[in-house]
Amino acid sequence: MKKLALFSGILIPVWLLCGVLIAGALYPGYSHVDQAMSALGAVDAPTHRLSPIINNFPLGALFMLFGGAVFMALPGARLAQLSGLLIVLHGLASVSAGVFSCDPGCNSVEPSADQVLHNLSGLVMFASLTLANLLWVYLARKQLGSTGFSWFSLSCLVLSLAVMPMMAAAVESGEAFGLYQRINYGVSVIWLGALAWMLIRRLPVDSAGSRSVAYE
Repeated sequence: MKKLALFSGILIPVWLLCGVLIAGALYPGYSHVDQAMSALGAVDAPTHRLSPIINNFPLGALFMLFGGAVFMALPGARLAQLSGLLIVLHGLASVSAGVFSCDPGCNSVEPSADQVLHNLSGLVMFASLTLANLLWVYLARKQLGSTGFSWFSLSCLVLSLAVMPMMAAAVESGEAFGLYQRINYGVSVIWLGALAWMLIRRLPVDSAGSRSVAYE
């Protein structure tokens, strides 16, 4: 069961890709390049009710499951456990972003209360996963003995942050926001999947030949 919980981290980027593609296919005229993923669940979207059901809610559950597994897999490693709690927080914020839909266009001049809460949820999602990634730049060597994963974590962090100014500019121009958002979030969930794979690989093998969580 613990290995299965860690495997949920590998499932996250696959689920996100499939969920967004399915919802986008059911939204006539939707642009993955120009439109935000949140637009799939906007109050005026044809996928308003469907998108949170196939994206925010199951993804939130997977993030919380994986974050809990990270916390349990690394007893006594406080920074590593903090990263697990941050991933759990990311999952809770994902659910919240699904409950509180954005306004039509997701960029109204006078946002509704739901839009404000949606934006706040998105901010928590960004901050929590970014901080978890940052922690593993340091933790990869100490907890996994992997300099390579430390550099990979740093590369993902830098790339996800590098597109932030482009996202801000795209909000003003109305062009390519979806592309930059997908790079930003896509890199982060790919990093998460890689972390899950590294943790599963490090599980000790018991006498029956299966892997179990037992970190020092």
